[in-house]
Amino acid sequence: QVQLVESGGGLVQPGGSLTLSCAASGRTFSMGWFRQAPGKEREFVAAINKISKTTAYADSVKGRFTISGDAKNTLSLEMTSLKPEDTAMYYCAARSLPVISTLAESYDSWGQGTQVTVST
Repeated sequence: QVQLVESGGGLVQPGGSLTLSCAASGRTFSMGWFRQAPGKEREFVAAINKISKTTAYADSVKGRFTISGDAKNTLSLEMTSLKPEDTAMYYCAARSLPVISTLAESYDSWGQGTQVTVST
């Protein structure tokens, strides 16, 4: 397992933008972002295969969010046109296989989360 530390969360107005970052303590092959709102289950947001650069997005964020990763084991999630329904705790996750997954249970390592609140 690797240690993951998220940053970049905060309060933003509807229509605004925010970029989340995740620093990994070691090499990772596939990483993803998940989110969990109060009273709801954790849901998939986006994932990337850092070798092939293949990406996947939840339908609710497609066209608004962009996931990217670099060789320094940093993962980013650029979020634009934010909506109140995007409000949640966002978690970074990593798995040792170079295959992206939308399933939370397929990830080996998780960060502590960073809060994103979209509100006026």
